[in-house]
Amino acid sequence: MARSLRVAVVGSGPSGMYAADALVSQQEIPVTVDVIDKLPVPFGLVRYGVAPDHVSIRSVRDTLDKVFEKPGVRFIGNVEVGVDISVATLHEYFDAIVFTYGASRDRRLAIPGEELDASVAATDLVAWYCGHPDADRETFERLIPTATCVVVVGVGNVAVDVTRVLAKTVGELTHTDMPDYVFDTLRKSVITDIHVLGRRGPAQATYTTKELRELGELADADIVVDPAELVFDAASEQVIADDKAVARNVEVVKAWATKEQTGKSRRIHLHFMARPVELRGDTRVREVVVERTELDGAGGAKGTGETFVIAADLVVRSVGYRGLALPGVPFDEDRNVIPHVDGRVQCDGGAVSGEYVAGWIKRGPTGIIGTNKKDATATVASLLADCDKLPIAPMSNPSDFDSWLAGSGKQVIDNLGWRSIDAAERALGAGKGRDRTTIQSTKDLLKAAQLNHG
Repeated sequence: MARSLRVAVVGSGPSGMYAADALVSQQEIPVTVDVIDKLPVPFGLVRYGVAPDHVSIRSVRDTLDKVFEKPGVRFIGNVEVGVDISVATLHEYFDAIVFTYGASRDRRLAIPGEELDASVAATDLVAWYCGHPDADRETFERLIPTATCVVVVGVGNVAVDVTRVLAKTVGELTHTDMPDYVFDTLRKSVITDIHVLGRRGPAQATYTTKELRELGELADADIVVDPAELVFDAASEQVIADDKAVARNVEVVKAWATKEQTGKSRRIHLHFMARPVELRGDTRVREVVVERTELDGAGGAKGTGETFVIAADLVVRSVGYRGLALPGVPFDEDRNVIPHVDGRVQCDGGAVSGEYVAGWIKRGPTGIIGTNKKDATATVASLLADCDKLPIAPMSNPSDFDSWLAGSGKQVIDNLGWRSIDAAERALGAGKGRDRTTIQSTKDLLKAAQLNHG
């Protein structure tokens, strides 16, 4: 190919940035990449999903940011594919499209009462305390100062993150880049008890040991574990014997079960073999009906019919993420992913020419941030192998797409715009003794993008 291959990457989270990096880092085929995101800022769940107090993990975005410094990579923010521009139109300007827009919606519990006020998704709570532009500030700034008892459903890392943030003192969080409104709300918190529900035993929980241990290191929160709920069948014992990470998790929980409370003002209750079956209340959640479960010998759990009630005025479900369909792109409704073979998007048993997929929308919400690098690299390898077979976009000069952007009516955020936002957030944080303070509203982000952008 004499000219540069033109590739659009839809989504600027880790998968998108790793895909862009892989495309421009290889030497055999010249490539230019536009990384398109519906938000004015890049990095997806690294910015809006990783807990703000996990500073070292969030620092991955500094590594991702370096990709924008490489020749041939552009950020195109505040442009939503499927709304502002169709996939069909993208094909007019790009030889290939890589979909990396992730899986950001929550899964439901599907139990009575789930629609009551104060029944919320962990994804929405995380978006609020991370400063996502679409965060529902009104809901959480109303609920948190009026809740005394919280039930968190799930025993993965996101559930642990939510529990930890709600149980920490404000002083334990002020070093983070949380928006000021989060600190203002958490100062008003009257939460005393947080109940975390896992439908299976501690050997089946999916949190990591590091995340779990952090719960026991909080300044003003005790851990409560009922030894009777630490149930291990033969399958569990085998998992513990075979998996050192599981063994460490179980060891931590067992130690907490024998530890006396110290009288701290907040308590984190870890419940195993327990699943919610109904939320009750007036207009707002007031109690959670919990059914005790038993292991089924195959790694699962089934209900016993025995129930108990937890008084609670805030319920946070954290039972997984799911992907959404994008107009004009094949979608597997059962698995909530874009169907593929080796990263090549599939439709009616064959590959869709010029369309590829990477990340959570490819494989589902699994793995750690680093998993996406290998995944994106594999997809890029398929794309490059197809290079000679790709249809040439009719308007493949970068200036052609620039003309479309100029006429779109959108304030498009490019590399310089992002740099201006980044500088504004760092300046805002420096004034408060932090590395950064997140700017939350789209209006303020767009304003910041123009500060140093001629």
